[in-house]
Amino acid sequence: MIDESLLKLLVCPQSKAPLKQVGDELVCEESALAYPIVDDIPVLLVEEARKINQ
Repeated sequence: MIDESLLKLLVCPQSKAPLKQVGDELVCEESALAYPIVDDIPVLLVEEARKINQ
C-alpha cells in the first residue's frame, strides 16, 4: 500500500492527472493507464503501463 501523503504527490506522467491506487496498480482515469507497483515502488513509466477500459 502506497502511503497516502505520497499518493497525493504522484501524477500520471502522460496526462499529469492524479492517480488512485487499485490493488497493486496506480490508475489514471484520464489517460486510461494503470501503472504497476513492484515491491512497494510505483513504476511510473508509460511504456510499463497497462491500458485499461473506461
